[in-house]
Amino acid sequence: MKTISLKLDDSIYGETENIVKSIKKPRNRYINDALEYYNKMQSRLILQQKLHFESKLVSESSMEVLKEFEQIDTLYESI
Repeated sequence: MKTISLKLDDSIYGETENIVKSIKKPRNRYINDALEYYNKMQSRLILQQKLHFESKLVSESSMEVLKEFEQIDTLYESI
């Protein structure tokens, strides 16, 4: 485990202390769980942004291919 120094806003600290006492969980474990959850959420957002970007690229490419097929169909229909 790594040790870090953490500065919290007074309101966040107070709320955290109240929750930790009511659920009877050590503060360190509570903060570790919170960071783990937040990291998962951020990882999902990053993945979502990547997928959105890549799907947009694929969509543009697919539209180009579709137009080419339509041109081929038009050529064959005119023959």
